[in-house]
Amino acid sequence: MNISNKIKKNLEERRNINEEDDFGLEKSWTELTDVLSMSEDETINYLKNCSKEDVLLISSVFDDVSEKLQSRKFISCLREFDKKYPDLKLTFFIDDAESYIEN
Repeated sequence: MNISNKIKKNLEERRNINEEDDFGLEKSWTELTDVLSMSEDETINYLKNCSKEDVLLISSVFDDVSEKLQSRKFISCLREFDKKYPDLKLTFFIDDAESYIEN
């Protein structure tokens, strides 16, 4: 299964998790972080083509993915979402994710 399919599968499962199921949410976030951290280029390609709703779900792991990828290119991709979807108010999450990149 390629990264794109793994991400889609995770997000579908995530949508069915009750917001009060802390264990289920944590497990989903960990799996999503692992998948998104596998390949910088594939992750960015996926993100550039995903829906607004997917971006919102993925935003919960921006910082963890950023810490693993250590990629300015990833942060640039996230900044594009901030411009494309200003109503999602992603700036704080992106700034936080950027703070995980070591200089």
